[in-house]
Amino acid sequence: MPVYNNRQECLSYLIQGALPIMYLTPSMERLVHELNKLPGIGPRTAQRLAFHILKIPETEAKALALAIIEVKDRIKNCPICYNITEDSSCHICNDTTRDHGLICIVEQPSDIIAMEKTRVYKGKYHVLHGAISPLDGVRPDDLRIKELLTRIQAGEIREIIIATDSDVEGEATAMYLERILTPIVTRVSRIAHGIPVGGNLEYADEVTLAKALEGRRVL
Repeated sequence: MPVYNNRQECLSYLIQGALPIMYLTPSMERLVHELNKLPGIGPRTAQRLAFHILKIPETEAKALALAIIEVKDRIKNCPICYNITEDSSCHICNDTTRDHGLICIVEQPSDIIAMEKTRVYKGKYHVLHGAISPLDGVRPDDLRIKELLTRIQAGEIREIIIATDSDVEGEATAMYLERILTPIVTRVSRIAHGIPVGGNLEYADEVTLAKALEGRRVL
């Protein structure tokens, strides 16, 4: 049976659309509860996924379970940039054709995928594994900032690009990094944020427009 922190949490779970626990077997209820922990998965979606898993052939269900176990067993952090890897270091750090003097700082390994899809950036990365968030108890010491400073001291870094998110936590992290990196790196830049391609000004909020103005360039 699932474990709820309090009665209100249990009621909230039921109100959002999942079947009452009396209609699910203990194993199904446990599966729904675990799926509901995944980001972006609400009770209804968790319930649909659970019934889908129940419906698929046993071989497919076991393959899914094995893939999850395999990821947890094999994936580790690259000791250089802290991207995910199954080898001694990640494929980007092993790529000798990339610019060693350019480091792009991102919050999570998934951000590297987004950057690589542009096919524009040809430097290296450094993954912080989070962002500064006092409300959540995440301090600078909880991130991979010390390791970044060690990388900078060990090699000739020409430019640091800060590519943290544009939310409150990302901006706070960018400001902190700018303050500690400016004295030791020749150039510290921040990716521009603003109006997306194809977007209309009338639908943009004030913060987005302000960022677009700050990131403007000469034509």
